[in-house]
Amino acid sequence: MQYLLRRKKIIQLFATILLFPATSFAQERYLNLESHDSKPFHFGINIGVNRSHYSFNHHPLFLQMDSVIIVESVNNTGINLSWLVNKKLSYHFDLRTYPLSLVFTEKAFQYRLKYPNRPAGEDTITTRKVQGITLALPIQLKFNSDRINNFRVYMMAGIKAEYDLAANKNAKNAEKLMKMNKFDYGVETGIGFHLYFPVFVLTPELKIGWGLSNVHARDAGLKFSNVIDKMNSRTVTFSLTVE
Repeated sequence: MQYLLRRKKIIQLFATILLFPATSFAQERYLNLESHDSKPFHFGINIGVNRSHYSFNHHPLFLQMDSVIIVESVNNTGINLSWLVNKKLSYHFDLRTYPLSLVFTEKAFQYRLKYPNRPAGEDTITTRKVQGITLALPIQLKFNSDRINNFRVYMMAGIKAEYDLAANKNAKNAEKLMKMNKFDYGVETGIGFHLYFPVFVLTPELKIGWGLSNVHARDAGLKFSNVIDKMNSRTVTFSLTVE
């Protein structure tokens, strides 16, 4: 009997959790920040977490060498810190940018070596990390849905230019280095939604970015670089903006 009572209480609890958003939504009778969307400009602070890697092509030399057997690009996690400027174009369209945007990334390549140099710290499976501190300037066109009480969905797409402060194209030759170009450009698209609170708007967003420029400064004298030809960045970012 006690088992049945506990089971009934658990079912009631789950039903309450599932129905709570719907009942709260139905009971809402007022709009928070009702004039927010009519303002010509919005400003905000953005913080995000990114997962990034490189899409790359093997150099023809890779097939002629037997020291590096396999090369793989590995996803790693970084963070984004940005200042948002949003210009209203119409009720449904906005133009926005992040004039102050820092992107910290750590991409990595994993190599399987046939003849690892163990005195130099190499192993059969060796990882080489490529860290980036990037100044980014995106320009995005944003399409907003109609506002439903204190909720609004949007989609965005745009272009971006990036300058990597940590790129090491001019570094001296060293077996542990993979040389990178400082400049990159690309496209991005994403989806998000606005949650209107009494004193601020919270905006979760999921965004995908494709780099279009070859960021690899290939050096034939570097074992971990000469087997790779072109490299393009790929990034997935989840962020929160407070306006």
